[in-house]
Amino acid sequence: MTPRLNIFQAAPEGAKAMLAVEAAIGKSGLDHGLIELVKLRASQINGCAFCIHMHATDAVKLGESDMRLHLLSAWRESPVFTDRERAALNWTESLTKIAETGAPDADYALLKTHFNDAEIGHLTLLIGAINLWNRVQVGLRAVPKLDAPAKNAA
Repeated sequence: MTPRLNIFQAAPEGAKAMLAVEAAIGKSGLDHGLIELVKLRASQINGCAFCIHMHATDAVKLGESDMRLHLLSAWRESPVFTDRERAALNWTESLTKIAETGAPDADYALLKTHFNDAEIGHLTLLIGAINLWNRVQVGLRAVPKLDAPAKNAA
């Protein structure tokens, strides 16, 4: 895959503004591990290899387990996520698939049982931001910097 365009070179002021939103979310008080799970789940749904690589790597650096990362796409069927994480992941899926879901009241009600208004506001901005990053990186064909594939032991 060949990258089409580097957004940071082509639209530096817009990219800088997006990074400012990210910085504000990072200072919001939301747990950084939860932030990475949300970013990773939205990126899985959107098929953004660049962002999946970035947020899986960042989650591991924050101490996230490999097993929880493997189970993230099946979080509804897995017992390894807390009720608070489940509410956030549910809201992530609801907003990422907004054309299908319409962000139902039941999803918001579940969110309200685990997050205060400021946290909901920042979580919603986070989900919107990662969905924008996914569209930018997929659309412009950003390529993650990956390690060389491991050789099969045969």
